[in-house]
Amino acid sequence: MTRYLISFDDGAMTFPEEELPEVAEASHEVVRKAQDAAVWVFGGGVERQQASVVATDGTVTNGPYPETKAVLGGFSIIDVPSREDALGWAAKIAAACRCAQEVREIMPDPTV
Repeated sequence: MTRYLISFDDGAMTFPEEELPEVAEASHEVVRKAQDAAVWVFGGGVERQQASVVATDGTVTNGPYPETKAVLGGFSIIDVPSREDALGWAAKIAAACRCAQEVREIMPDPTV
């Protein structure tokens, strides 16, 4: 099986605030289905957008930076047999969250 990162940009969820409970329930339902299908690894929303960057020498710089056009708003990691399966789960998440999702394959763990 292969792990995939399914994510969306902060600010991509543009539904009216009063619809948040409905969107949250739909999103949680997709997570429950992914758990039941044994493909769910982990996921969540990003609480704050202030990033800290740690350089190779250990220097810490606080951000985010103005040149950043998009920042991560939330993500899911799933473990599925194929990219097509990952795209199918991304479609379910997109419908529940009411925003487009990006899908990226995660490199395998070389220690496994």
